[in-house]
Amino acid sequence: MQGGRQQRVADQIQRELAGFIQFELKDPRLDMVTVSGVDVSRDFSYADVYVTFMKSKSDAEAKELVGILNHASGFLRKLLGKAIKLRITPSLRFHYDGTLSSGAKMNALINKALEQDQHSDDSQAPSDTTTQKD
Repeated sequence: MQGGRQQRVADQIQRELAGFIQFELKDPRLDMVTVSGVDVSRDFSYADVYVTFMKSKSDAEAKELVGILNHASGFLRKLLGKAIKLRITPSLRFHYDGTLSSGAKMNALINKALEQDQHSDDSQAPSDTTTQKD
């Protein structure tokens, strides 16, 4: 749990980094990156940045993209230092936030289970219909 100032700084870092990644990094593999959250340490010496990738197909590809972001963290930190006036500009550590892909997988599993349930209900229905007599 972060305090008020920590949370405000984290929110500002999140907004700034989202723009920097989108407009300043020239790597075409970093298309469609979303900064989903930032946690800043108490002394503002480092920030854990959580990202998701809309076009990522696998965890291995996501790990590679996080590696690219970690490699560019010095450049992003320099831009961040110019944009946000802090005594210490935090070191950036990027992490993959898999909640989006996990949610999509869970949604697919639920839909598959519902489809199978619907299919089994249809196959168990009686084939002849009886009518009631008055």
